[in-house]
Amino acid sequence: MTYSVKEIYYTLQGEGAQTGRPAVFLRFAGCNLWSGREQHRAEAVCRFCDTDFVGTDGPGGGKFDSARALADAVAAKWPQDAGAHNAYVVCTGGEPLLQLDTAAVEALHASGFEIAVESNGTLAAPAGIDWLCISPKGGAALKQCSGHELKLVYPQQEAEAQPERFVNLAFGRFCLQPCDDAELAANTRAAIEYCLEHPQWQLSLQTHKLIGID
Repeated sequence: MTYSVKEIYYTLQGEGAQTGRPAVFLRFAGCNLWSGREQHRAEAVCRFCDTDFVGTDGPGGGKFDSARALADAVAAKWPQDAGAHNAYVVCTGGEPLLQLDTAAVEALHASGFEIAVESNGTLAAPAGIDWLCISPKGGAALKQCSGHELKLVYPQQEAEAQPERFVNLAFGRFCLQPCDDAELAANTRAAIEYCLEHPQWQLSLQTHKLIGID
């Protein structure tokens, strides 16, 4: 399989339960809920996405003709003097499960990485993922109904994207993340109030934006 990757870079995880953890971000190109092009946003299933996942022209991006080549590119971004100690890769997109397969999971594990995935949940995840974060989108049927973390962008208007819809699913953590649009301040207040009223949920902020890192 050839893997199409927008970018690979080293940073801190900025959101969710693993906030602050050093990680290599492996951003796959492509998504099944939006083309990634502004002219198609109004018709997209997910209209609030804030990520560029189009093409393979980002830092470290490209086409990788094997799982081993992909894993080697990820390993090259991890600090060499750290060895494999606590090595962590976040597979994201776009939608990473369009491409992340068993071969890639095995190759990344063989390189010493703990593997996290950030997915919209519309595709079943392969076995072997160490931290699976699902972020449901209104208007898209949820196929992956279990994992380590459910991170819901809030608010969403669709009935199937309301927080109460998810609380009985098999996730270890439930995070509410304010939607970063023109109403961010109001969305943040609403998310805070919801978490206070429903303590099963915890607030997730996009700290990488707050401190100015990628």
